[in-house]
Amino acid sequence: MANILVCDDERSICEMLDIALRRDGHRVETAHSGQAAKNKIDGALYDVIVTDIKMPNIDGIEVLRHAHRISPDSAVILITAVDDYEAAVEAVKAGGATDYIRKSPGLVDEIKLAINRALEKLVLSTQNFALRRDAATRNSLDNIIGSSTAMEKLKQTVRTVASTASTVLIHGESGTGKELVARALHVCSPRATEPFVSVNCGAFPETLLESELFGYLKGAFTGANQNKRGLFEVAGGGTIFLDEISEMTPTMQVKLLRVLQERTVRPVGSTSEISIDVRVIAATNRDLDKAVAENVFREDLYYRLNVIPILVPPLRERPEDIPLLANHFLKKYASAAGRGILRVHKESINSLCGYEWPGNVRQLENTVERAVALETADELHVELPVERPKARAAAAAAGQPGLTEKGSDSILPEGVGMETYVAGIERSLLQNALNQSNGVQTKAADLLSISYRSFRHLMKKYEL
Repeated sequence: MANILVCDDERSICEMLDIALRRDGHRVETAHSGQAAKNKIDGALYDVIVTDIKMPNIDGIEVLRHAHRISPDSAVILITAVDDYEAAVEAVKAGGATDYIRKSPGLVDEIKLAINRALEKLVLSTQNFALRRDAATRNSLDNIIGSSTAMEKLKQTVRTVASTASTVLIHGESGTGKELVARALHVCSPRATEPFVSVNCGAFPETLLESELFGYLKGAFTGANQNKRGLFEVAGGGTIFLDEISEMTPTMQVKLLRVLQERTVRPVGSTSEISIDVRVIAATNRDLDKAVAENVFREDLYYRLNVIPILVPPLRERPEDIPLLANHFLKKYASAAGRGILRVHKESINSLCGYEWPGNVRQLENTVERAVALETADELHVELPVERPKARAAAAAAGQPGLTEKGSDSILPEGVGMETYVAGIERSLLQNALNQSNGVQTKAADLLSISYRSFRHLMKKYEL
């Protein structure tokens, strides 16, 4: 049965509907003015609201608008007289009202029928949402490819943790699929119909990251020509995914800690706080315990984020998943390229399973994509990435030919000038660092142990 609010300035109609609907098992409340109805809507959730249109001061159309703002899932049935019939019809056409009933001797029976129709729609809507939710959950978990024990355990953890509102910290090497896990947590959660907002904390300088996360007011800084909502506010009711959380500066760490503690954000240039309702999922490919010990990551923030830790295993620890992944990527890229490649060659599968994949799933995906682009047969032959021995000199590691491996006996290739050769090494090192950091320039600079400013200068120098 349903929770029903009846609003009419004629007490006799309220009493008549109250008695009739309670006999059918419904829970009924009544209001004798538009303002009283608005107050009740503010304080309770009703399945159906029945309101007269013509009332003094606040009429039924205003009650309808208020219900639409405060309780959009409630069905609203308008009671109309002849002189306000057109207003009722317009309200239904505009999508605000569910139905309208003319006042007549058969009013009670017609309202009962209208309520039953509204409740049937509500049940269908709930069932459809449940079906969509189940399908989305299955699809989201299906995106996490793997049948190994480690991956089955990971999927079960996602199912269990998703229903909570707790903050999650996803640990894992670069390329393991941490964002896929974050999206699965969101889709499997009660927040699935609300936004999922992803932000890479290493992709922004500190000042820009603050304005992106918290928003800003017009005039807060040069170029702020209008008010802008921050990503925490955009994700309201849903989930915000903070990838590469370890790249946050100490100042931003303090500000994020306050957001997690107070559940409010302050836009740049504002003196007031905005309350937020958002689940936070963070991810890192670094050892945050070590970062805390080295005083480069705040201990209190770490404990706030690491409420529920989830570890995504590297690909080398689950080689039995490599054939599944390889065939998945084959179907994906062969279909996109219009290629009729049927399967991965058996010898290629064996080679793929024997490789350690330092770049994890992302590296495997790129390798298969490249192989699909080059394949002309109906079976996919895959060449493994070129391994570079760890003991090589920096130039060899950067892919530069010509240096021997005799250390002090190394010589330049014939006819190569020193300036040209060193420039080639620098350019290759920059490119490799960008590849390893997935284009995150601040992280690439860290990999090369140079400042971000120097990195930008070299990027411009070599036109990268």
